Amino acid sequence: MTEMQYTKDHEWIRAEGDIATVGITDFAQNSLGDVVYVDLPEVDQEFTAGESLGEIESTKSVGELFAPAAGTVVEVNDAVADDPTLVNSDPTGAGWLVKVRFSEQPEVLSADEYAELTK
Repeated sequence: MTEMQYTKDHEWIRAEGDIATVGITDFAQNSLGDVVYVDLPEVDQEFTAGESLGEIESTKSVGELFAPAAGTVVEVNDAVADDPTLVNSDPTGAGWLVKVRFSEQPEVLSADEYAELTK
């Protein structure tokens, strides 16, 4: 498994081969508060960098999941759709949101760079 990387939109990316798992960071889920609803894209949906892939609704607000780069959705986490609290309880594990095949390299931050961003 490769090292987790981050985006400026508070998402994490973990690439395994040509497939990348994407979710929101612990910082993002903390900022959102209790997640009550997650709307995820369809499998095989193509997207461009910066495009909205879905919404995450909490008791405080509604946030969007943004595509870090162009690609195609290959899998969605149905468990999160059924139990949105997984985003809060395990954002970098069971609370992952989508698996994608990027057609371009996403612009990412290292863990240290992301920590600096969220200070």
